[in-house]
Amino acid sequence: MDKLLIMPTDDSPRVVLDKESGVFEISGKSLPEDVSAFYEPVLEWLRKYSGNPCESTAIDIRLTYFNTASSKLILDILVILEEMALEGKTVNINWHYPEYDEDMKEAGIEYSEMVEVPFTHIEYSLINH
Repeated sequence: MDKLLIMPTDDSPRVVLDKESGVFEISGKSLPEDVSAFYEPVLEWLRKYSGNPCESTAIDIRLTYFNTASSKLILDILVILEEMALEGKTVNINWHYPEYDEDMKEAGIEYSEMVEVPFTHIEYSLINH
C-alpha cells in the first residue's frame, strides 16, 4: 500500500499515512478552502487501509487550529479508526495540543467522548516545536 504524504500549507495540515513505517500523522492548521477535496484522499486511504490494517495503529494528531468544516472530516477519520478498533484491532489516537490552548485540549476531550478508541492527550510546549 502506497504511502500518502501531503505537505502542509498555510491553510492545510501535513498528512503522513504510511502503513510500512507505521507513521500516521496529521499536523498543523486545517482550514483548507475546499475541506472535502483536501480530506477525501485521506479518508479513501484510511478506508482502504482499514480493510487490511496492521495489528496496531497509532495516529498522532497535532493540530494548532482547525475550522468547523475540518472538524466534521476529522470526526470521519476517527470513525474509520473506531470501526477498526471495534473489529478487534489495536488503535490509539495521540491528541497533541499546545500548552495553554484550552480550546484544542477541549476539542481532544470532546472527540475522545464521541468514539470508542483509546485517546492519549499530550500537552506540548510551543517553545520546543
